[in-house]
Amino acid sequence: MSIHISAKKGEIAKVVLQSGDPLRAQYIAENFLENAKLVSKTRGIFYYTGLYKGKEISVGASGMGFPSIGIYSFELYTEYDVETIIRIGTCGAYTTDLQLFDILNVENAASESTYAKYAWEIEDEIIAPQGNIFGIINETAKELSLKAKQTNIHSSDIFYRKDPNIPAIATKYNCSAVEMEAFGLFANAKHLGKNAATILTVSDIIPTHENISADQREKALKPMIELALESALKVV
Repeated sequence: MSIHISAKKGEIAKVVLQSGDPLRAQYIAENFLENAKLVSKTRGIFYYTGLYKGKEISVGASGMGFPSIGIYSFELYTEYDVETIIRIGTCGAYTTDLQLFDILNVENAASESTYAKYAWEIEDEIIAPQGNIFGIINETAKELSLKAKQTNIHSSDIFYRKDPNIPAIATKYNCSAVEMEAFGLFANAKHLGKNAATILTVSDIIPTHENISADQREKALKPMIELALESALKVV
């Protein structure tokens, strides 16, 4: 049991799929895992552990933003001996080169956030996935005949902002989309010597204001969830 996760030692698997939304974690557990057990619900942040094709996997939520994923991923890595976290989430596309429902395997996360600097003295403003899980996801996508685009993304502290233009750091690193957690997850994993990756589904096209409707989300996110689970099977 950690400060923010009430699971007992041994109730969290070595591989965790981490969504932002607790209800998405619940959906995955109930629809993709066998014998799924709710092991933590502190603060309404659900964590489940079950079997996927015979392999023990946990799925839980991170909440939104670096402070939240920073806490949950750190406790998973340090208190529960988790080795690999695969973040699964949605993002907004900065460019019409991306389309709704596209799947992104994040190659680098760039951010103007001070999280990595002040938490771990990591001065980098762009951080890559950690370990070999990024490559495993690419290989698995090919096997599943899924097109997972490898791209840099912008991880932002800010959802609403005064200036509607693409932030300078996103332009600097040729980021095609924006979300709010990957940079923090990668920073924690880099500091702790753990494995981390992020798979995203494009839910919004910012220049055109297109978005996935609420009733489309279940269908839209299923390929990303299956890609994450199939990749998790290959993690040692």
